[in-house]
Amino acid sequence: MLRTFLRSKIHSATVTEANVEYMGSLSIDEDLLDLAGLQEYEQVHIANVTNGERLTTYAIKAPRGSRTIGANGAAAHLVREGDKVIIFCYGQYDEKDLEEYSPRLVFVNDQNDPIPGPRKEQHAQIL
Repeated sequence: MLRTFLRSKIHSATVTEANVEYMGSLSIDEDLLDLAGLQEYEQVHIANVTNGERLTTYAIKAPRGSRTIGANGAAAHLVREGDKVIIFCYGQYDEKDLEEYSPRLVFVNDQNDPIPGPRKEQHAQIL
C-alpha cells in the first residue's frame, strides 16, 4: 500500500511577482528548486499565508540566484506580489520507504535567501 506524505516544502517565501497574462504555473528560483528537490513541471501546492488561499499548480524554473517566486496565470488572482506563501509537494511511499523517510524542509528569509531551520517540524513550533 502506498501512503502520501510531505516530500518537500519551501517555507515562508515572499512572492516577488504576479503575472495574470502568463499561461500558468509558479516560477521558483532554480537554487530553491534544487534545495527542495523539486523538478520543473512537478506539481506543487501553495498555501498563501497572507490571505488563506490554497491552490495547486506546477513549478517552472526562474533564473538561478534571482530569488524569484512568481505566481502566473490564474494563480496570480490568488497569490499577489508581497504575499507570504508555503510551497509544498507530496510523494507516495510504501512501508519500506518510510524507514528512511524524511521530508526536505527549506526555510527562506524575506528576500527568499535560504536560512537555517529545523530539520523536523514540531507541533505548534514558532519559527
